[in-house]
Amino acid sequence: MRFVSFSSVLVICFCLCGSGCSKEITRETAATVFFVKGNVVSGNADRNNFQAVTSKSKIRAGDTVRTSDGASINLAVMPGAFVQLSGNSEIKIEDLRLTKDGNETAGGVLDRRAAIRLKRGRMVSLFSHSDRSTSDFGITTDQVTLSPDSDCLFSVWTDGKTSRVTCGRGELNVPADAPSPMKIAAGYFSQWPTASKKPIVSISDAAAQMDVKTALDIELELLDQAAGWQNRRPL
Repeated sequence: MRFVSFSSVLVICFCLCGSGCSKEITRETAATVFFVKGNVVSGNADRNNFQAVTSKSKIRAGDTVRTSDGASINLAVMPGAFVQLSGNSEIKIEDLRLTKDGNETAGGVLDRRAAIRLKRGRMVSLFSHSDRSTSDFGITTDQVTLSPDSDCLFSVWTDGKTSRVTCGRGELNVPADAPSPMKIAAGYFSQWPTASKKPIVSISDAAAQMDVKTALDIELELLDQAAGWQNRRPL
């Protein structure tokens, strides 16, 4: 009995001092579909394998989502990060995962990551820190990569050659290693390619003004749909 008891103590000490009993677990997650209007498909673009998106669809890393003229889709890519993809638009989900504390049977989320590439069209994003875990949410076009610095509402548009980013609330960050690093605050926009190193006031540009109006309208829609989802969300 003494031997068994001593062995148990050794195991406990090993777990407390080593990393073997506190291994972090990373797994892929899926975006949740809030709402679909019109013809929206998702799937593997390389294989041209697409299926119609419904409210029960799960969109994962590697999937491409396309909307037809007049269509739209609202998604929760992770808790606190919601997007609407407008008509005639296309995104690719490049990363979608979470990391958990291996010791926790419930909760214990340490980190969430989501990365979206907008290939064409318009995407409105609403971001907020909804829990205590670290949230890394990034959006990329062919011209720019950005991420919200705070709770934020913003619009991203691109035709593949030009990209425009307009901030309705909060602040966006274009990283220091970008050709034109900057902070874009609420009420400002920037467009790439550009010679300007500073954001421009939205009221000076008709397209940027429309970006702000559209984002504010979509914000209410996303908040309403998110409220009904939060209590039943999966990890």
